[in-house]
Parts: sequence; C-alpha cells; structure tokens
Amino acid sequence: MMNKPKDWVFSDPRLQKLEQDYDAYTEEDFKVWKILYERQIVNLPKAASIAYLDGIKEIGFSADKIADFADVNSKLAKSTGWAIQVVPGLIDDDLFFGLMNNKRFCSSTWLRKMEQLDYLEEPDMFHDAFAHMPLLTNQPYVDFLEKLSGIALKHIESKWAIELLSRIYWFTIEFGLIRENGELRIYGAGILSSAGETKFSLSDEPKHFEYDVRKILNTPYWKDKFQDKYFIIESYEQLYESLPEIESVLDEMVAEEAK
Repeated sequence: MMNKPKDWVFSDPRLQKLEQDYDAYTEEDFKVWKILYERQIVNLPKAASIAYLDGIKEIGFSADKIADFADVNSKLAKSTGWAIQVVPGLIDDDLFFGLMNNKRFCSSTWLRKMEQLDYLEEPDMFHDAFAHMPLLTNQPYVDFLEKLSGIALKHIESKWAIELLSRIYWFTIEFGLIRENGELRIYGAGILSSAGETKFSLSDEPKHFEYDVRKILNTPYWKDKFQDKYFIIESYEQLYESLPEIESVLDEMVAEEAK
C-alpha cells in the first residue's frame, strides 16, 4: 500500500462510473428525505455542534430538496477543498481510507424506503449527507479525517490495527460529543441522524468521558443499539492535535498483540 502513489484511488476500478443520478429519485425518495429532515432538524439547534449548524447552512440543505452532490462539491471546493465521492455502499477499508486521505468523503446515493424510516442496517445517503457533510466545511475536522486515514493506510494489512482505528472513528466521527460554551453538543454523525440517540446521548443515562485516546483504543463498540458511553472533545483542534498520540499508542498496541 505504501508503495502506491497517494492518488491511486482515482483509477481504482471499484469506483468507475459511479455518480449520483439526481433525476432517478422518485416521489417517495423526496418524501422520505423530507420526513427524515423535518423530524430531526427541530432537535438540533440546541443539541448539535455550532460547527455543524453553521455547516448545514453553508451547504444549503433543506427539507424539500434531496442533497445534490454537484452542489455540495461546489461549496466544499470553496471552503475546505473536499468533495463527495459516490460509492455503492459499504466499501473495502483500503478504498474508504484511501479516498479520505485524498480529501474525498464516501457517500451512497440510495435512500431508505418509507417502511425503513426508523431502522437501517447499512447507512443510506440521508445519514451520509445530512449527518456527515455539513462538518466537512470545518477545517480541523477534515484535517483530522485526512491524517487519520493516512495512519490507517500505513497499517492496512493489519486487521487488528484497522479494528483499533475504527474505534477512534466510531467514538469521534460517528458518535462523538463536543463541549461548547460549557454545554454538551453532538458532532457524531451516527447521533445527528438519529432523533432517539440525539436525546439519549445528552441525557444522564449513558456514561460520558473526556476524550482519551488510549481509553478509546481499548473500548469496543456495538452497532445494533445506542452506545452506553460517549467521549467528549473540547474542540476540533483537539482531535487533530491528538493524531501523534493515536499513532504512537496504536503502534504500541499492535506490537503488543504481535508478541
């Protein structure tokens, strides 16, 4: 992997001819987007990170219009230089991290059906767009994604290392909390796209911990129910500045596992 040029992903056959066909969205698709958007957006002014709220305005999402990736890319190009890369769904780790290491965020283009409003096994584009894309306007956040992905690519042949790094990604990008002006707020996309977990994560029910790289790397997670613990950052700069520690503790744990 390390012998490949940094931009190898752009010629990878797994990505060829994948794009958003906006005209293919049906009336049901627009209804699903509107229902999900309106159901969740009312919860976020007092719950979501200020950077997310600023980002959703900058990106220009609304209830009546499914996210248009061409429009999103135009706006991201002017802010952080990132872009959206269409993928078929869940993809291989090397491709996932390779794209983010090249400032491309992966997104599917399909929307859940009306009968799937409350539960999906695999994230759809509402999660990918509504929950993830607004924060791609935040420079320290995307810098963290890019460099974390670079670390992952160095260890891409080690399933244990990728499992450990997935814990960092899970407890930050997907289920992270941030303290802003003395209040807990949400920046994790897995929470931002869930009305139920938005309320739960900020309540007194789960455990809340300060951001701790070593503790996160030693904490497994689950995908089929609300988390029982959340980690709190003080700023997106803190995430970025923790990258050297992530790499050093990861190296230590991988070496220990290899003994």
